Amino acid sequence: MLLECEDLSVAYDTTLVLRDVDLHVEAGELVGVMGKNGAGKSTLMKTIIGLLEPESGAVRYRGEDLAGTPPDRRARAGIGYIPQGRDVFPDLTVEENLLVGEGVNDASTDDLYDEVYDYFPILEERRTQKAGTMSGGQQQMLAIGRALVGNPDLLLLDEHSEGVQPSIVEEISENLRELNADLGTTVLFVEQNLGAIQDMADRCYAMKRGRIVDEVGADALTDEDAIASYLAV
Repeated sequence: MLLECEDLSVAYDTTLVLRDVDLHVEAGELVGVMGKNGAGKSTLMKTIIGLLEPESGAVRYRGEDLAGTPPDRRARAGIGYIPQGRDVFPDLTVEENLLVGEGVNDASTDDLYDEVYDYFPILEERRTQKAGTMSGGQQQMLAIGRALVGNPDLLLLDEHSEGVQPSIVEEISENLRELNADLGTTVLFVEQNLGAIQDMADRCYAMKRGRIVDEVGADALTDEDAIASYLAV
């Protein structure tokens, strides 16, 4: 098991946002977490990377309980994180942003600049351009490239469709499936975009009000009616 969350509960102040969440991700999988706004998806990702500490339960990576492990150590252990809203460094160039990603995965001896530029050629074309002057879709590609360049074993991706035009979302989803197939990179992503979920996920967890309420297999993901109720506003 690469990643496991067991009975995970997380609170902001005294308000529980995640309640007894159980999920697992095997090495090589592409797993989605879907749900409406406010379902707890981003809180889950922040907890896995260590930005939030759980009230109870556990996050385990390669069987090791990550309790008390800060985000930088989780990154060096092989977890790449792409936050909601991208958070690129706007005053740094594309190349300088990618350089930051070398801190992911101490166990890897190879940085993946060539692969990043192969998947996202616009980044090579714009490598001397300041990130803040790029479009939302290009910044999303950069954020993914920054997390990928250190050769992570697990990518955590928080709503890559947000603020990005549909054609770019489709391109990013295709690229993520390719890197999963080519490099074996495991991906856990959260989304409320139906097309992105169907394009990417091998299987998907559905969240509602901070709980996992269903696990949807590959066959059911092809049926829009089967999953639309989890995403409808």
